[in-house]
Amino acid sequence: MRQAKQLTSLLAVLTLLLTCVFSFPANNAYAAEDDELGLSAEAAILIDAETGQILYEKNADKLLGVASMSKMMTEYLVLEAIDKGKISWDQKVTIDEYVHKLSAAPGLSNIGLTQGETYTVKELYEAMAIFSGNAATVALAQLVGGTEKNFVKLMNEKANELGLKDYNFVNSSGLNNSSLLGEYPAGNEDDENLMSARATAKLSYQLLKDYPEVLDYAKVPRLKFRDGRTYDNFNWMLPGLIYEYEGVDGLKTGSTEFAGACFTATAEKNGQRYISVVMKTDSKNSRFTETKKVLDYAFNNFTTEEILAKGYQDKSQKTVGVSKGKEDSVAIKTNKAVELVVKNGEEENVKTKLVINKDKLDEDGNLVAPVKKGDKIGYLTVETDNNYGTITGDSKGVRVDVVAAETVEKANWFVLSMRAVGGFFGDMWGSITGAVKGLF
Repeated sequence: MRQAKQLTSLLAVLTLLLTCVFSFPANNAYAAEDDELGLSAEAAILIDAETGQILYEKNADKLLGVASMSKMMTEYLVLEAIDKGKISWDQKVTIDEYVHKLSAAPGLSNIGLTQGETYTVKELYEAMAIFSGNAATVALAQLVGGTEKNFVKLMNEKANELGLKDYNFVNSSGLNNSSLLGEYPAGNEDDENLMSARATAKLSYQLLKDYPEVLDYAKVPRLKFRDGRTYDNFNWMLPGLIYEYEGVDGLKTGSTEFAGACFTATAEKNGQRYISVVMKTDSKNSRFTETKKVLDYAFNNFTTEEILAKGYQDKSQKTVGVSKGKEDSVAIKTNKAVELVVKNGEEENVKTKLVINKDKLDEDGNLVAPVKKGDKIGYLTVETDNNYGTITGDSKGVRVDVVAAETVEKANWFVLSMRAVGGFFGDMWGSITGAVKGLF
């Protein structure tokens, strides 16, 4: 009987231990996200295209092959060169022997380019952006950089300038160097372009911010080229293609043996635009099914709300002291309304933090007159319960400038003198009063 009780107690303890082990949450920062979206991708990220808010991420900082998604950097640099007047859309580009041979290489996405023939920048850009033409990409890189080697330097420099943290570009196209017919511009023979999902999202975010016209090309489902052939966009989520998704109008696919299949998508519905990145899925089809999961999650669960109206005054501090002014303080307020992407039902879960620019203050913590209406005094950070922060990495929330609500003119010499006199007598009276009190 005693042995039976001991056995029962032992079984109870084991049951309890097993329950604790199997019910304890996994030690994984992304466990909740994985469970929520069920993504079959090595890494992923979702951001709001306007604010840069990160709404979901999975292994977002893992350095992975990006394949042709790296062409977004080439697209950026070409558009920048056009914007600065260094090249033009109608400029002619003569195809050299290497680009010609690369365009005919088997197994690569390409539009055939004839040696010695000229093509406009626009034609080559369309071949790159719509059909992911690798040879066309190299031709544009040669034009902008002088050589593809120099262009790769520009790619890495621009990545640093844009604040990308996890990246390494070794060629302009995203191919494995081994596919470049021995003419790879940087790295080793088997190297390939690398980026994290976060860096990829930030690149696409800046591309859309700085050169939104990129969508005029990315959204084209089919390209009719001068050779008389029609080339389908590899983004099969565009209208009329097999994974059509409402609102998708970009941005770039990629696939190599090393990188797997990946896709940076952007979609807009009812004025709301998102950017998603999925990396290293197991097939060209799955990059679209996984992207659908991410975009569905975005459009079904988030909305843009006006969190703070223009002219909002933070409860922690509504005024700042002013020295040498006609008034001794000035009201401060936000200079514009604050809109945030919030998860449905969490509209009230917002935090604010006021930061006053100390460089504007004197040693007593006051502004020095004159203060003009609209002068920037500091900023207000607005955060949701979402702790992913923003793609820019500036803060965990969205910033809005805090400005002076009114003008405070500098007081004239007479007023300042009288204040000084008043202060003197006030101090003296205070000293006398203190001394008299001390006698009693």
